[in-house]
Amino acid sequence: MAQPKFFLQPLTAAICVACYSGSIQAQQIDTEDNVQQLAPVVMTAQKANDANGLIVRADPKQPIQPVPATDGADYLQSIAGFSSVKNGGTNGDVTFRGMFGSRIKILTDGTENLGACPSRMDAPTSYIQPESFDRITVTKGPQTVQYANTGSAATVIFERQKPKLSEDQSYFGQASVLLGSYGRLDQNIEAVAGDEQKYIRLNANRSESNSYEDGNGDKVPSAWERWNTDLALGWTPDANTWLELSAGKSDGEALYAGRDMDGSQFARESLGLRFEKKNLTDVIKKVEGQVNYSYNDHVMDNFRLRTPPLMEMEHDGHKMNMPNPSEMQVTRRTLNSRLAVTSEWDKLSLITGVDTQQNHHAGSMKSMMMNMPLTTNMKFNSYGAFGELGYKLNDRYKLVSGVRIDQVKIEALQLNEDRKETLPSAFIRLESQHPEHDAKTYIGLGYVERVPDYWELFSTAHGNSGMPTPTFNDLDTEKTLQLDLGYQHQHGALKSWASAYAGLVNDYILMSYHNHATGGHGHGSSFSASAKNVDATIAGAEAGIGYDFTDAIQADVSAMYAWGENTDTHKPLPQIAPLEGRLNVRYVQDKYTFGLLWRVVAKQDRISLHQGNIVGYDMNESKSFNTLALNASYNLAKDINIAVGVDNVFDKAYTEHLNKAGSSGFGFASEEQFNNIGRNYWARMSMKF
Repeated sequence: MAQPKFFLQPLTAAICVACYSGSIQAQQIDTEDNVQQLAPVVMTAQKANDANGLIVRADPKQPIQPVPATDGADYLQSIAGFSSVKNGGTNGDVTFRGMFGSRIKILTDGTENLGACPSRMDAPTSYIQPESFDRITVTKGPQTVQYANTGSAATVIFERQKPKLSEDQSYFGQASVLLGSYGRLDQNIEAVAGDEQKYIRLNANRSESNSYEDGNGDKVPSAWERWNTDLALGWTPDANTWLELSAGKSDGEALYAGRDMDGSQFARESLGLRFEKKNLTDVIKKVEGQVNYSYNDHVMDNFRLRTPPLMEMEHDGHKMNMPNPSEMQVTRRTLNSRLAVTSEWDKLSLITGVDTQQNHHAGSMKSMMMNMPLTTNMKFNSYGAFGELGYKLNDRYKLVSGVRIDQVKIEALQLNEDRKETLPSAFIRLESQHPEHDAKTYIGLGYVERVPDYWELFSTAHGNSGMPTPTFNDLDTEKTLQLDLGYQHQHGALKSWASAYAGLVNDYILMSYHNHATGGHGHGSSFSASAKNVDATIAGAEAGIGYDFTDAIQADVSAMYAWGENTDTHKPLPQIAPLEGRLNVRYVQDKYTFGLLWRVVAKQDRISLHQGNIVGYDMNESKSFNTLALNASYNLAKDINIAVGVDNVFDKAYTEHLNKAGSSGFGFASEEQFNNIGRNYWARMSMKF
């Protein structure tokens, strides 16, 4: 992208003008009132913990390194334990502790928006722009039952908080612009206006990038363009009542080095209504409910963003190569509803509720040899009830437990089959705090049953029986029993934290790739997946330690490790990220900061060849690598900040272990992985108003 195009973007120009005029005004305010604002710290690692280290909270409006995130999966990688299966420049598929897909519950404002692509080209995080949210909350392991079809590995919530307005402050907002190498341009704006009883909130963003070059200077097909707009109308007639109506639209396109098709459409429409009523009685502290509808309309093809492949055809007795364009349209309509009541009396706190989810999936296929119309092929219905109880044993110890039951029905319309499952889940956890040592700990045991999801049922060639048709009913539910424990501690300038887990997974759903007649589902090879149940053992940990050498010089180091074994064959579980460590050093002053991030990743020699998940599989052992990134920030004026960074300073050519093979259509050899981005410069200006 030519540089002048930046100045032609209307949103960018508006933000720049606002930043400039706001800078003059803010400087005047600083002079008159002697107000001093600290410079923003570029986030490079997990910092904030809650609930004794079990829950991680992050502020997605802060700049992060590597270069600020394009989607939800990008941002989550800054939190220890998360990795991502890379397709190209955007829309990777997040993993946590080696677990993938519906084992990770991804929610936006308490509701779930599922992707539609049979090979997860549009994973749920693809529709999330992190900066438009106020907070990200991650609950590790099966340690909550409050949301439908509980995730066994983690529950992740991207949430917007209720705005606080008054007569003195009738509006506020934030805007940012980011420029980066290879034509990267992001524009984000959030604006809230109203009074104590009503408000309107707008979140809008646009992001684009050209294809990047790796450390060898080779171009990797990875361009993208996307936009999101969300609007909310809120009513707060009194301090205890909140009603909000929200609606949103988004779309985009992405070129994928690791697939035989690209995403030429990622259309999203959403509509939601939520309410909250607090302090109904001395016991009933809150009643909350919501209904949310989403519609994803995704198109993948091999001709809009790339040159279509050639197919040999015979015409008038002569053989010739003809372009063979093809496309697939897939849609998912999802309706979620939830009602919950929070009660408190004496030392007890109780959250009870019910929720439902209905979603319909449809698909079509068009090519020179095929023209299948858009047809609904799956219906999914679930109804759940839950209760989560907290009991304060004394000033130091608290017991938390929960139980949940889900009734699920899945209909395979084209097979004229259905399956019904009753899925229990539960946990119990002991939390402790020791104020005299500024230490907190937890230990919890959780159990989850998970029904095979859409991708495991409909994107695989066969199941346990080996026959192509019965996949739908011959996969058993996955059953996870997991122990989670951890602590966090602070003593003077020293801070430390750790989270560990060990689990037994009966009927773990494992993907194995072979040459099947059903095709490759866009995987970048002729392989397709079969799914079968095996028993597995998992374990691992995340840990960190930080030290403030002076008021200005801070450092922290963190590490994460995940391990898994197929106990049926005594082989490693596939697609698990290797041991990784991160060192962060920061120099912090009132108006500016400097920082570095050194990321060190070990080789991964625990692999299972051609086994994995619905997106990727193990191809070979991965090599170790390390990268260095530098960043700085400066407070131009009150509420106006600039952050700059250089990622992969030494321009190294490397590939992640969780990285798809490049498509042969781009000249990649069979099972040759594409490299990550080379040296990358970026600058981000943000303002609050």
